[in-house]
Amino acid sequence: MSGPSTAKQMAPADTAEKRLATVSTPAGQKFRQQMGHISRHSSIFFAGTIFTAGTGYLFKIYLARVLGAEALGIYALGMTIVGFLGVFNALGLPHAAVRFVATYVGTGKLDLLRGFLGRSSVLLLVSNLFLGAGVLLAGPWIAVHFYHTPALSAYLGLFTCIMLFGVFNTFFGQVLAGYKDVARRTLITSFVGTPLTMIFTLGLVGLGFGLRGYMGAQVSSAVVMLVLLVAMVWKLTPPAARSFSAGWPPLERQVISFSAAVFGMSFLEFLMAQADKILIGFYLSAREVGVYAVSATLVAFVPIILQSVNQIFSPTIAELHARRERELLSRIFQTLTKWILGLTIPLASVMIIFAPGLMRIFGHEFEAGWPILVIGTAGQLVNCAVGSVGYLLLMSGEQKRLVRVQACMAVVMVVLSLLLIPRWGIIGAAAGAAITNAVSNFVYLWQVRRALGLSPYNRSYLRLLLPVTAAIGLLLSLRLGLSAVRPEWLVIGAGVTLAYLAFIGVALAFGLDADDRLIAEAVWSRLRGVFPRTEAQV
Repeated sequence: MSGPSTAKQMAPADTAEKRLATVSTPAGQKFRQQMGHISRHSSIFFAGTIFTAGTGYLFKIYLARVLGAEALGIYALGMTIVGFLGVFNALGLPHAAVRFVATYVGTGKLDLLRGFLGRSSVLLLVSNLFLGAGVLLAGPWIAVHFYHTPALSAYLGLFTCIMLFGVFNTFFGQVLAGYKDVARRTLITSFVGTPLTMIFTLGLVGLGFGLRGYMGAQVSSAVVMLVLLVAMVWKLTPPAARSFSAGWPPLERQVISFSAAVFGMSFLEFLMAQADKILIGFYLSAREVGVYAVSATLVAFVPIILQSVNQIFSPTIAELHARRERELLSRIFQTLTKWILGLTIPLASVMIIFAPGLMRIFGHEFEAGWPILVIGTAGQLVNCAVGSVGYLLLMSGEQKRLVRVQACMAVVMVVLSLLLIPRWGIIGAAAGAAITNAVSNFVYLWQVRRALGLSPYNRSYLRLLLPVTAAIGLLLSLRLGLSAVRPEWLVIGAGVTLAYLAFIGVALAFGLDADDRLIAEAVWSRLRGVFPRTEAQV
């Protein structure tokens, strides 16, 4: 919620003088600095995600056509095992790295930083070796008696390797986030790791290794990424924290309690994210799991703007909350959420309006998944409409509220899946997941209002109506006027491009308030190289 001074700064400004006055105030300067830092790092993460998603979309089409729905279903079932064990093998340490690496560096407690990095690495290695042995021993029984897919047993060794390297890549990637260097992490994971996976896959699958080749490619690229991430962490770690001879201080009690809370949250997130796939595998078949997994992959792309912002907004939340700068936090929260929602709507509209065509691109056996795409996209729109509410609770020390909500919604997710999947199949699974997603985010928003007194909404959201109407109207016109054009992907690609051009064009002309213009001018100036790239400006 904004105070009187913040509300005044957020009032529409029609002249350069008013905008200059807004910028020249201490609050305006802080707002600009924070938004500049968030926009720079989130834009790099966004670029990496776009690159990964764009190339990954084409790559997924290739895999779907070459491997087929059944092989992708086997892979999705195996990844549910990896995901379940991922609840336990990470021990909550990757999330702790974001908070405590930044804290130790900022306060100069380099001995505690050394202890955290060293002891966390050892704990992750021991826990993953133990759980990997469990996969190899118990996996065949799960494959045969629970999933009724004996072919899954042949891939358990590769799934174990994916789990092992995956947890270390996640941990060291989050350490880089703790160092506030999301950009370098993105370069490694998106611009190095993704192309390597594709190149290795094309070679191995082309040689006839099939699904085994795809998984082997993932392991190989994960090894390369791990080497690069460790090297980058070593480079950014202060010399005093890199000394092995100085010993490793024990983990602080607050690190252990925070990691324990995150551990519980991870288990609940797993239930909400994977219960649908697990129960589809139990009640239906690997083929239907494959169709559902491809649809879910597209749905997961919808909140790309929100995910990009969260990467750098989360440590900003912790910093501003610790400094008790609630008005500045509220102002940033409102501005970010408005544009997260606005910039998501054109993409979500494409997903809904062109859903059958999008699924046909993967092959005709995947076309049946288009209702999942529509239902899932609707649920993700709610996620984007409330903004970074989950991170607001987590990074402000209100993780217990987050855990309570997730515990309740995990039960709801499982119950809905048990009721709807046997009756409606994969459509029932999608409905249960979307309902859980929407209700969870509304409850998170309510908890943010109760605990922090923050709301993402103000009158400036009305300025989105015209740009959104223009984008959706254009998409509907394309859908009706070019329905006979083949191939369909040309129309869909044109729809995405034109929808965003229409949205941005109309928004720039009619949809910007004072804060929006401040951000737009800063971004444009940065693109033109006007501002020197110094830490003070980011």
